Amino acid sequence: QVQLVESGGGLMQAGGSLRLSCVASGRTFSIYGMGWFRQAPGKEREFVAAISRSGGRTYYADSVKGRFTISRDNAKNTVFLQMNSLDPEDTAVYYCAAARLRVPLTSNEYDYWGQGTRVTVSS
Repeated sequence: QVQLVESGGGLMQAGGSLRLSCVASGRTFSIYGMGWFRQAPGKEREFVAAISRSGGRTYYADSVKGRFTISRDNAKNTVFLQMNSLDPEDTAVYYCAAARLRVPLTSNEYDYWGQGTRVTVSS
């Protein structure tokens, strides 16, 4: 069992930056591929970014490519999402997720989910 706790959300003006963190419980963090997803009001949850177990491979949705960066620190059981050049369209609840021994790009393939952290971007 893995518990994920996100933090770092908040209110930001367009063009600003936020850094989300997700801390995982347990001692086997490095065996999990990690992903970030988001869900805007009235919309389905969508993929944002994912990172392989070692951190050597990263994947991004087209809508955030070049603005967001996913990274991880396996020694601290933490995955990060650095969000720059924020746009009101980025307003959503952001969730981190863990997938054992793989790094999927679709939400239904993830094994564990955090509770989410809300990001609001004002224009």
